This record gives sequence, structure tokens and C-alpha cells, in this order.
Amino acid sequence: MNIRPERTRIVITGLGAVSPLGNSVQELWDGWMEGRSGVRRITRFDASELPCQIGGEIPDFVPENYIDRKEARRIPRSAQIALASAMQAVADAGLPDTMPDVERAGVLFGTAMGGADRIEDGGNILRNEGYGKLNPFLLPSGIPNVAAFMIAKQFQCLGPNSTISTACATGTQSIGEATEVIRQGRADVMIAGGTESVMRAFVVGGFCAMRALPINFNDNPEAASRPFDSKREGFVYSEGAGAVVLESLEHAVQRGARIYAEVAGHASSTDGYHLAAPDPDGNGPMRAMRWALADSGLPLDMIDYINAHGSSTPLNDIGETKAIKTIFGEHAYKLVVSSTKSMIGHAMGASGTLEAIACALAITTGWIPPTINYEYPDPECDLDYAPNQKCRRDVRAAMSNSFGLGGQNACLILSKYQD
Repeated sequence: MNIRPERTRIVITGLGAVSPLGNSVQELWDGWMEGRSGVRRITRFDASELPCQIGGEIPDFVPENYIDRKEARRIPRSAQIALASAMQAVADAGLPDTMPDVERAGVLFGTAMGGADRIEDGGNILRNEGYGKLNPFLLPSGIPNVAAFMIAKQFQCLGPNSTISTACATGTQSIGEATEVIRQGRADVMIAGGTESVMRAFVVGGFCAMRALPINFNDNPEAASRPFDSKREGFVYSEGAGAVVLESLEHAVQRGARIYAEVAGHASSTDGYHLAAPDPDGNGPMRAMRWALADSGLPLDMIDYINAHGSSTPLNDIGETKAIKTIFGEHAYKLVVSSTKSMIGHAMGASGTLEAIACALAITTGWIPPTINYEYPDPECDLDYAPNQKCRRDVRAAMSNSFGLGGQNACLILSKYQD
């Protein structure tokens, strides 16, 4: 259903992902459908002195499968996995390695922390070995737009190029802003998404200091991420990358592309409340959801599925549930809400894109991923969270929510494509 025919329609034609459940969309989707957790004990550094010693690590990513070894050494892991996800998405969309019209193709990718790991490495080298040992690629490899550059270079996307950095809302907002680029007629094809991979002690330790991570699941990491469950303690920090190929409907139809879903609407907002804590009344998220629905032009009862931000923190899950009930009223109890973070943790800047992929595949397949580790219902979280098992549903339209540090909120609405 499309009730905004006067506006350029935007569709998703390609998907790519690197995640704690595997290095492809198929592996990610299979893991979600099986209700399998990719959370494990941290191996990338010695976490034994930290209160939280678990995370959503990508277990077996090999950069040389996607990029020359010399080039890989010059860029951070976040850019490596971003490029891998984009290469998958472009191949999935059936587009060539060089875009057919390079000036009508662009990139809009995002990250919360970018190459902060490279900057930390540089600081350690400077302190311990001196200036003469610094790599000349130190600073270029640490800037947030390395991923967008690498993707543009790989496919010769010479049109609009930008980087979003809005904390946990990044991946969702990147897709929304890329949609606007095509709507405005500045491109026919956009590669959009988000990436994150700074699995370092200073990040996990910093989140521990915020009391944002679970500390009682080090011996049972698979059970640590438990959105909407009354025994949730905090989010599980993870890494990952997701990419989607967006096209104008006209461009996609002309080349006979497969269409996963249509981008019906999007919006972003801010809480204006607190640097780290969410607005307990959910006002910021409500604004983003309300504006995204208005942008889509879809009636409330067309939304069959919400992929929740569902971070597994005590405050967020209650606030999001309140926001959903306020926006949807009685329909809130008829739709399905689930959190795929229960299986892969919170990949920060990548989360929103990975969750948009979940929505696109729910629309395409008719299966909704579960919220695992849902054992002890929270009376303040009383919606249908697809507890512990996938569920079958004809999803006409899906909403994806992302809320982050700094009061950032983003909402994306995808709908089933109909000619």
C-alpha cells in the first residue's frame, strides 16, 4: 500500500551484514530464526579485571576475504566490516562492481565511534615508543568517514557522500537520510548503513562505569541480553556492520531488481533531557515514531511488527513500551514487538541497519524474529514481545526504533512493496 504516489518511492534491493552470528545476512537471519545468541566471553582483550567480561564479538571475520592485505592494515576494523557488508549488499542487489552511472550513486554510512581503536593505539605508541614510530596513516584511519570513503572508492560512487554519527541511532538515521537524497533527485542509488568495532577495554570499562552493562552473566553470556525481562541488567556491547542498497523505484524496476521492501517513512528527534539517561516518559522516541508515521502516510493499524530498540536496560525498555502504547493505543496489543539485540547485543552505530534488515526480511518471509531470554515478565512491559520463539505473521509494514546516547532517536518504517 502506498498512499503517497506523488513522492519518489524508495525501495531496498540489497542487504549485507557482518555480525556476531556470522559474516552474511543468511547466517544472521538463520541465527535469529533459531533464537541463537552470538554473545560470548570477550577474547579480543583481557577483560578479567572488568565487571562485565562478555560481548557480541564477530568470531571469524577475515578482512583479506574482502580487501587487499596492505589496504586492510591501513583502515580500522570498523571500516573493514563496513566494506564487507556493502560488498555483500551490492552483490545481492545485482549491481556491478562499478556503478553504471557513477555520479548518480552515493554513500551514506555511519558509526558511533569509528576508528577510536586506532587513535588509542597511536597514543600508546607515542607514549611508549616515541614520535618516530607513529604510522602516517594513524589519523586518516581514525576519522569517522573512513567507511564511507572505502565504500565509495570500491564502487566508484561519486555522487553524494556523508557520514552520520548519532550514537545508537546512527544506522537507522543513515538509511533515512539516504532516502532523502534519492527523494530530492540527487541520486538514483545509495549505499547506506552503519558499522561499529571498537572492542577495547576502555570502551567496555567506560560502559561498566556508567553501570550500563550486565555484570552477573559472565558465566552464562548467552543469557545476558534479555530485553523486557524483569531480570535485565543492561545492554551487551557488541560489534557489527550492516548495509542496504536503496534505489528509486523507477531505477529498480527499469533494471528488473528484486525488491525486499519499500521505505515508507522515517524521522529523527532528540530528547533534550540527559546526556546518557533516556527520558523516562519516552517523549523523544514518541516524537520520532509519530513523525515517521506521518511521513509514511500509513494508518496505525498497518504496522504489524516493531523491531524495538529493546536494549535490555531497565529504563529504556519501560520507556519504549510506554511510547509504543501511547502512539498506537489499543493497536499496541495487536502488533508484535521484538528485540533482535537479545541475540546479538548492541552494535551501537550498526544496530539500526541490522534491525532494518530484520524488518525487511520479516516483510519478505512472513517470519518475525523472537526476543530470547524472556523468562520473567516485567509488569511494566506488557506487550507481545515474540517471547523466545519466532512467530509467523503477514507483515504489511514494520517499524524499527533506535534510541541512543545524547538523546538521539530515529525511526524507520518499511512496507511491503506493491506495484
